[in-house]
Amino acid sequence: MTTRKKITLSSVAVVLIGLSVLTYVRWGAWFGNPPEDPYAPLPTPGRVLLTFGNSGELSRNISWQCDSVLLPAHVELTEKQGFDTLRIAAKGEIFASRSGKAAYYVARLDNLIDGTDYRYRVVTDGRASQWYDFSTTRQSNKNFSFLFFGDVQDSIGGQTHRLFSEAVGRHAAAEFVVLGGDLIERPTDAYWSEAFRGIDSVAQSLPILAVTGNHEYLKYPIRKLERRFSLVFSYFLDAMVGENQVYTLTYRDAQFYLLDSNRELPFLITQQQWLKQELARSTARWNIVVLHHPIHSVKSSSNNLMQRLVFGDLIRDNVDLVLQGHEHAYARKTAHDGRRPVPPIYTVSHCSPKHYRFEFNPRFDRYGCGSQYYQRIDISGDTLRMNTYDANTHALYDGIDIVKGEHDIPHLIDRAVRMPEKLNFTPRPGNKKDAKFMERLREYKSQKGIR
Repeated sequence: MTTRKKITLSSVAVVLIGLSVLTYVRWGAWFGNPPEDPYAPLPTPGRVLLTFGNSGELSRNISWQCDSVLLPAHVELTEKQGFDTLRIAAKGEIFASRSGKAAYYVARLDNLIDGTDYRYRVVTDGRASQWYDFSTTRQSNKNFSFLFFGDVQDSIGGQTHRLFSEAVGRHAAAEFVVLGGDLIERPTDAYWSEAFRGIDSVAQSLPILAVTGNHEYLKYPIRKLERRFSLVFSYFLDAMVGENQVYTLTYRDAQFYLLDSNRELPFLITQQQWLKQELARSTARWNIVVLHHPIHSVKSSSNNLMQRLVFGDLIRDNVDLVLQGHEHAYARKTAHDGRRPVPPIYTVSHCSPKHYRFEFNPRFDRYGCGSQYYQRIDISGDTLRMNTYDANTHALYDGIDIVKGEHDIPHLIDRAVRMPEKLNFTPRPGNKKDAKFMERLREYKSQKGIR
């Protein structure tokens, strides 16, 4: 055997050994799924969720869970000022997870009347939920607002319920809620129960739109999303492209595009084709993309390369606002034409009790850490306004507007010039990475003149 062959074989062996060691060390992080405790299905209708349907902004889907066998089920719907009650039949499906099974139901409400207040309850085999209210607003009023929450990913018994209810109470004009993925910590019934506890009293009255996050997936060499995610967020049932959880909704002058960013490259390419087609078809004045993994990562410029490769140019050239999660910090980025900021606005946000380290890269215009955040987006004619709030104090933290003038040529107004950045982080004792992050944090604060 020649010396060259020996060197080649030795190099291959070193690489294979290195990959084997790395796989062994990282097996739990890459492929480890915590066990799911055995659970019993709900004996009466519960986990009721209102969302948009697949027939435009005047359609709604209502999903719920009850029992472990399929039974007759329907929604009773009435106008609050009316007397007639409609019965809308529901379609049921049994979902069996790793440690239990339950029946999930979906009722589709189409052709609702705009500007109308409704009451409804869900009924399974004669067992009824309480009555809930929701409203449709007049389509002639083009102005609207909605709330965005990035990762929730709460612990059992967490604070999400308080944060959600307070935020919705303070922004009563919001017409729906958008979630940026990782609503649950892991795909187990216990965490789904916690998620519904967190969004209870909101999820039955305001439509909830959610994208998939990596924590919704089971970790295998090819990732697997349990069907119960689609049975809860039921607009995906009629909108999936292959195995991709994608969905689009036109709402007044805006169109929303929900992407499934926790997929392998071939799936992402299929989504790219879908997004390109939907953007070309859209006549909306405002285009808003929601996905879990940031196109431009706050943790490292080498993160999320596949998502940036597949979606980056398409989003940059066609989209006004990008709402993202995953990285458990707040950051806002715009492109710059010379010194002038231009759309799209890339927003990374989270509402989780976990806080992650990140890079202080000058490509981002603003950061936030050590707290939880949410956004209120208002669309009014020529202007899209995004306000970011501290979820614990509900104080305004950041603000930026896109204003579209003649021929829809946009310019941005950064309203955060006089809003000081608040950057706090509690390092874990003895954690070297936390200590290095604190050094970078102090250096950034010094450069910015932040106390």
